[in-house]
Amino acid sequence: MLDNPRSPRVRAVAKLAKKSARADTGMFLLEGPQAAREALTWRPELVVELFATERAFGKHDDVASLAAAAGTSTEMVSDQVLDTMADTVTPQGFVAVCRQFPVSVDAVFDASPRLIAVLEEVRDPGNAGTIIRAADSAGADAVVFSGHTVDLYNPKVVRSTTGSIFHLPVAVGATIEDVLNRARAAGLRAIAADMAGDDLLVARLSGELAEPTAWVFGNEARGLSDEAVDLVDRVITVPIYGHAESMNLATAASVCLYESAFAQRS
Repeated sequence: MLDNPRSPRVRAVAKLAKKSARADTGMFLLEGPQAAREALTWRPELVVELFATERAFGKHDDVASLAAAAGTSTEMVSDQVLDTMADTVTPQGFVAVCRQFPVSVDAVFDASPRLIAVLEEVRDPGNAGTIIRAADSAGADAVVFSGHTVDLYNPKVVRSTTGSIFHLPVAVGATIEDVLNRARAAGLRAIAADMAGDDLLVARLSGELAEPTAWVFGNEARGLSDEAVDLVDRVITVPIYGHAESMNLATAASVCLYESAFAQRS
């Protein structure tokens, strides 16, 4: 059992909470039994190391079985060691080290997508991860992080995806102009979600949401820049019928993605 929280191996895992360590190693941190389960089910080749407390290992024996089937050994650790490795305040007994798996923007559009989400300057990791999860739930073909959007492998982003990071391609590193040019070349219309746009109901009734679509979501505080708005084909707003001051970005993105999913499947 690994029981020394100050050991170099434990510290190396804990450092993956920092972007610099992730960039240096090409690895990222995964926490919790559900995330480990999804990784081992969908992308087992990415799991380099799996650590678990004895209590968590006994409680989630299916994770142990998946690890064994993938040829990944599980190392038992003390609660103190797991607390040191994990990024969360109350970890759930499992930590894994995984290889990053970058996807190119070319690969996204070469696959002839019908529905994608583009995140432009989205900074909140919880929002970014939740949008990936919503895109996965809505059957979207891919997600693209453009501009200075938060690091895909930030632990909070990874946790917020609840395993969806392993289900659909997520490309990073392109400019919004490049992404939208490629989207149009692939036959997608670019629709921005922004407070200054037309009512979503108008787009629903016109039938345009049934077309292949790249939804563009901007920064939580500032929205999309004027330059980014000029690049899209249409600007849509999700109406607020109650007295809320505003709508959370991830919630609005979920509504937009599902509107397209419904329209494309009707």
